Amino acid sequence: MDNIFNAQFIRQNEDLGTVCPVFRKIFWADKKVRKATLSVSALGFYEVHINNQKIGKFVFAPGWTSYRTRLQYQNYNVTKYLEECNTIDIAVGTGRRRHNRKDEELPFLKADEIAVIAALTVEYEDDTIEVITTDKTWECMKSNILYSDIYNGEKVDFTVECEDKFTVKEVPLDKRILIETEGEETREMARLDAAELITTPKGEKVIDFKQEITGYVEWVVPARKGATFMLQHAEFLDKDGNFYTENLRSAKCEIEVTSNGVEQIYKPHFSFQGFRYIKLIGFNDDEIKLENFTAVVVFSDMKRTGFFACGHEDVQQLYENIVWGQRGNFLDIPTDCPQRDERMGWTGDAQVFARTASINYNTQKFFRKWLHDLAADQEENGAVGNVVPAGWYGGGSAAWGDAAIIVPYQMYLAYNDTKIIEEQWESMTNWLKFIETECSEKGRWDKGEHFGDWLSLDAGNEATGGFTDKNLIATAMYAYSTSLLIKMGKVIGKDVSYYEELYPVIVEQYRKNYLNTGKVEHETQTSNVLALYFNLTDDREREAKKLVKDIEECGHLKTGFVGTPYLLHVLTDIGRNDLAYKLLLKDTFPSWLYSVKMGATTMWERWDGMKPDRSFATPEMNSFNHYAYGAVGDWMFSTVAGIRPDETEPGYKHIIFEPRPNKELGYAKARILTKNGEIISSWEYKGEGNLCEFSFTIPDGSHATLYLDDEEYEFVSGTYTTEFEYNA
Repeated sequence: MDNIFNAQFIRQNEDLGTVCPVFRKIFWADKKVRKATLSVSALGFYEVHINNQKIGKFVFAPGWTSYRTRLQYQNYNVTKYLEECNTIDIAVGTGRRRHNRKDEELPFLKADEIAVIAALTVEYEDDTIEVITTDKTWECMKSNILYSDIYNGEKVDFTVECEDKFTVKEVPLDKRILIETEGEETREMARLDAAELITTPKGEKVIDFKQEITGYVEWVVPARKGATFMLQHAEFLDKDGNFYTENLRSAKCEIEVTSNGVEQIYKPHFSFQGFRYIKLIGFNDDEIKLENFTAVVVFSDMKRTGFFACGHEDVQQLYENIVWGQRGNFLDIPTDCPQRDERMGWTGDAQVFARTASINYNTQKFFRKWLHDLAADQEENGAVGNVVPAGWYGGGSAAWGDAAIIVPYQMYLAYNDTKIIEEQWESMTNWLKFIETECSEKGRWDKGEHFGDWLSLDAGNEATGGFTDKNLIATAMYAYSTSLLIKMGKVIGKDVSYYEELYPVIVEQYRKNYLNTGKVEHETQTSNVLALYFNLTDDREREAKKLVKDIEECGHLKTGFVGTPYLLHVLTDIGRNDLAYKLLLKDTFPSWLYSVKMGATTMWERWDGMKPDRSFATPEMNSFNHYAYGAVGDWMFSTVAGIRPDETEPGYKHIIFEPRPNKELGYAKARILTKNGEIISSWEYKGEGNLCEFSFTIPDGSHATLYLDDEEYEFVSGTYTTEFEYNA
């Protein structure tokens, strides 16, 4: 067991207000050190320095978990940092503690207060061991970080002398909540140079990085003693070209630094923002140099595994936007947005995007940690929170709570991960038990509060829950989650007979109550899509005709968060891949490429986040970095390029190749890195005719089935190329 369990949680005795404290310990190492290991965690975000050298690359450590029961700690090899006389400094910011959950209130620690725990284990060459742990012998000092918050930003004053020392007190927190790090470390993953300096019509000095990111700006603080400089952050300029922050709601997103007269480089310690633009306040013109400002991109340190390229510039940009949207929102947890006063782990967003996410990056470790938090925050009655960790209250919504089952299934499909099924089994079955309590009759989920087909267009552009009957969606999701549980249960040898008997009951309830009832809210694009994708209809041809008729009559999609991820898959499955491509390639509102045409560099929350006249949708809910509609990336890989895993041999052990070329794209190529190796599928039209060249690579340890030109072919590992006339 790590020595951190012998340490004590500590916090400052005095009220420091909003100032971030620094906890300090000075110790001597008067013998030769063989190895030194530091274990540390905090309720809040921490940074550690030993002898003025920063330890580790983890940004916003220790990571966000369900703090009531789970708090990660990190181990660092700090041998090379030790000297004869040593100083350990641990600065702590409030971080995610400002969510102020009432159930995290304790008699000795409020929900928004911080605490730190650490243990330094020093092994000497003479085989003796010394352990230095946090306790009341440590001292506390004020830092020059006067305020830090993930939403409002950070305020630093370099003129502040941090010399006053304060006592600390031990905090009797239950150390059983401590766990070793489960998730991927959040790190600085890329750096973007400032691209352009703009003077807006209002006279604002604005820097454009040309790409929306999540992270912060590293910049040179001018050497003007006592002067205060501020950076404000935004996603877009308004239609007049002025700085626009109304959609940030209450989040200030400001960085404020007071100079001590010495030019120095600064970047925030405990705050991040979602932005493309920064506005400079307090700078003289000669103090603004583009080379002095760098955007630091921060996200979870996942391995990139998926790559897609095609000959259509806008579709290629769409894919890049999907990837950037994932980078910007896979920040320790799958957040919904990185800019406004939210940034939560919405379960509905996570489950619709999980498949695409696991193609672009290896998300196995990332989602395992998040699913453990989902289970930890699950209510006693089985209800799953709308956000995980539960920074806000509320749960039990169809398609949101279903993340408890859909995300583990996607991890199993992508990585052949049966362990995650075993770990989440109780959570998954408890979710279905909760749904049973929400049914007025067996198999029909018609109680509770649901988000519905969030931000669909069939109820109007400014509506939220969509027009599709929410109980229809709930019952459809009930059937789908039950079907996935049956599949996963069989994989790990569980008795799923109860669910096998339940499933047809749910399907019958769906058919009886929601198919061909004559109610208009039962006849939407999303209702048709769910009936087809989840195999709930007793007449696929009839349902397909209704879907196609609706799309062709209105000329566009109307689906929201629930229907959109499955829409193109369904069109392909019913033999209307031509219509699927038509929707993909449409570049006027509403469509995926509309945002591309409007200058998007990430995915948007709304189909019309920016109007054609460059005015904005309602600022109360209008994120320009919101990955949910990026779920179309799954179809781009599985249908455009034609790579998908076989659920009977998951983890790409058996690969299904079924590309569907399109001449407007010209060519497409996709690569997915799996544990067996690299999978490649590509096609390219040659010349003006329909001659198309196809190429496939299958790694060792995998085999593949190719469906092409109404023929089926079996392949072992290797690279294969063929060409023939393909009239898309």
